[in-house]
Amino acid sequence: ANETVAKDLQATLVELIDLSLLGKQAHWNVVGPQFRSIHLVLDESVDLTRASSDRVAERIATIGVAPDGRAETVGTGSELPPFPAGFVPVTDTVQFVSGAIETISVRMKERILRIGDSDPVSQDILIGTTDELEKAGWMLRSQLTI
Repeated sequence: ANETVAKDLQATLVELIDLSLLGKQAHWNVVGPQFRSIHLVLDESVDLTRASSDRVAERIATIGVAPDGRAETVGTGSELPPFPAGFVPVTDTVQFVSGAIETISVRMKERILRIGDSDPVSQDILIGTTDELEKAGWMLRSQLTI
């Protein structure tokens, strides 16, 4: 059970680190109407993913496995598509980042079910992180909703 938990937490760590990098790239390169509000929401999302990745990494270490957040591991382990190069319009940025958040949320729900009762603490961390990610996605998408 510990091996499955560690594997799921490690996959989550890689995705959260990648999402934080993707979010920062989006933050620097978003352009167009509503730039400022999107720019600020993206920064909040990056802060959330960084805090969440730290919590997940600490849980991995707590259960006796070395967390791996090295650039090489993230680069080869994450399946998120890279954020486009150059300046990206607000609407495209919101769609891209919220899509990445949704992808990770779906995967995390699968991990939550897989971990089940074998490690309620790790499961709780994933549940809380998923809740926060889904809220961040909603906050981002809501910037464009009329």
